[in-house]
Order: sequence, then C-alpha cells, then structure tokens
Amino acid sequence: MSDDGRDLDDPDDGPIARRKRPLRYAMSAAYVIAGITHFLAPKAFARVVPPGLPKPRALVYLSGIAEVGLGFGVACDRTRRGSAWGIMALLGAVFPANVYMATDDVAADLAPNRLSGVARAVAWARLPLQGVLLLWAWWYTRLESEPGSGTDDDDAGPTEIRTP
Repeated sequence: MSDDGRDLDDPDDGPIARRKRPLRYAMSAAYVIAGITHFLAPKAFARVVPPGLPKPRALVYLSGIAEVGLGFGVACDRTRRGSAWGIMALLGAVFPANVYMATDDVAADLAPNRLSGVARAVAWARLPLQGVLLLWAWWYTRLESEPGSGTDDDDAGPTEIRTP
C-alpha cells in the first residue's frame, strides 16, 4: 500500500490506467479532426470508397458526421460508452475502404509520385492499426467498476441529495 492509499499491486493504478482520461480526450480530438477533414477534402475521401458502394461522396459526409459526433460523444462521461461502441462500429464499417486503399494502390494514386512508396506503406500499416484503434475504443466501453478498467470515477453519476 502506498502513502496515498493506492494498492501498489493493483493493475488499475498502473501508468496507462492513470492516463485513461487524457487518452480519451486525445481519442476524441483525433476523431473530431478526422471527421472535419471529410468535409475539407471530400473528393480525396470519395476516391477511397470501394467501387461497389453507392454515392461515395454521401458516404464520406456520413462518416465525417459520425466521426465528429462520436468524437465529441466519447469525451463526455454520459455518452462515453455508447460513443466508444459507435467508434468500434465505424471502424468496422470503414475497414473495407482501408483494404481497398491498400490492395488497389489507391493510396499511391492520391500521393505525389515521390511519396507513392510511403503512401503504399502507410496504407498497409493502417490495416493492423485498425485493431489498435478498436482496442483503444473498447477500453472506454467498459464500466469503470470492472476489473482492469482503470479509474473508477468516470461513471460516477450525480450525487443524490436527500432533504428531510
């Protein structure tokens, strides 16, 4: 036991668990920024939509709205869990676009010629990164009272005040 009452053997007090809330805000910002870029460069995003899907630009705007909304949602305590589940669903929905971008050399076509090799490597690196992003979002789907979930103050609702 430490001087401040923490159990030194408790994994919930580890260095990553202590950073859970700041990492949530980083996740939030990343999704909000990514979502906004869908509106700033819709043509580029539409090019990575697999050919079999209808209305690529509409899908780009829809995914941008989802990223912005879910990004803000994961930052708020009340909507954190639902938004994290939504992020996981969104990652699954856009995975075919990531596969298409890597396998059909779309990423290289979007980059200047001198960077096409880097673009290809990044497109392939994005595929396993999706797993990391899924795990990161999953971390915020857990009830804070579950073992290994990190801090236990995120879901503390309003304190009930009883008057006589």
